[in-house]
Amino acid sequence: MKIKDGFVLREVMGNYVVVAIGEASKSFRGMIKLNATAADIWSCIMQGMDEDGIYDALFDKYEVDGDVLRADIRSTVETLRANGLLEG
Repeated sequence: MKIKDGFVLREVMGNYVVVAIGEASKSFRGMIKLNATAADIWSCIMQGMDEDGIYDALFDKYEVDGDVLRADIRSTVETLRANGLLEG
């Protein structure tokens, strides 16, 4: 799993947004707003982590039930994939 080239995460006034740059901006218009957890998931994907690696990286950071965290990871990955932001 990898973020497609041409998409970047930016923090704008305390909000996290994914925007297209370069060639990607020709076919993807707009932006996707992420909450802090989704932004952390994005960062983990950028580091080459799979869903299990993301879980391991974030479990101690968030005081949440493991099943809830796994569901959040899956949901975020599915959203990124559905919007064409992921390869693999």
